[in-house]
Amino acid sequence: MTNILIVGATSAIAGACARQWATKGARFFLVARNGERLEQVAQDLTARGAQLAACYALDINDVERHGEMLERCAQELGALDIVLVAPGTLPDQAACQADPEVAVREFTTNATSVIALLTPLSNLMEVQRKGAIAVISSVAGDRGRPSNYLYGSAKAALSTFCAGLNARLFKSGVHVLTIKPGFVATPMTEGLPLPGPLVATPEKVASDIVRAIEKRKNVLYTPNFWAVIMTIIRLVPTFVFKRASL
Repeated sequence: MTNILIVGATSAIAGACARQWATKGARFFLVARNGERLEQVAQDLTARGAQLAACYALDINDVERHGEMLERCAQELGALDIVLVAPGTLPDQAACQADPEVAVREFTTNATSVIALLTPLSNLMEVQRKGAIAVISSVAGDRGRPSNYLYGSAKAALSTFCAGLNARLFKSGVHVLTIKPGFVATPMTEGLPLPGPLVATPEKVASDIVRAIEKRKNVLYTPNFWAVIMTIIRLVPTFVFKRASL
């Protein structure tokens, strides 16, 4: 039986992952900001075969409560097999440029608060000497673009943190997967002018994540064609890149 902690459990991608694990009888500790939506997710997972779906309402930015949440999780599940960390927002770049408080708040939600959670979590996993931590970052962190560089810089910080964490925990038997989705059809991206052929479903991304955890991959671009796209984007000379409309 697999014990799984999901932070950001009401997100579309996290929910799709959870549904796949639920059919195999997993036990869950679900964390998200919206308690009512969290209960709905828990009921759905139980109906699909989950052996346990305990809930804990928490805003990722409430850093002082991270320790309390992890203690409660330990009481419910015991040792963890999988942790999926999926909270995040898609900020308005123009608003971030206009108001430094908005910029700091969005960076905190997408990077600082997640790093704050991963710090005690990784210490717990290191002690138990097993398990996998999967963290949702973004392809946006691979290179700053004018249209979303606040979000991209936050995800770049998170990806770098996870790379170092993966190297640190390797000797203890704990694996860290950095997940870099491209465009995904979720409520967070609804209404955005996304290029249709490049947009994936949450279910497709979830299947890639579940397989990547099983295979202990270090970095997952999902769908996999984003690995090629981002390689090309990183190689574009700066004098060309800064003149492009991206």
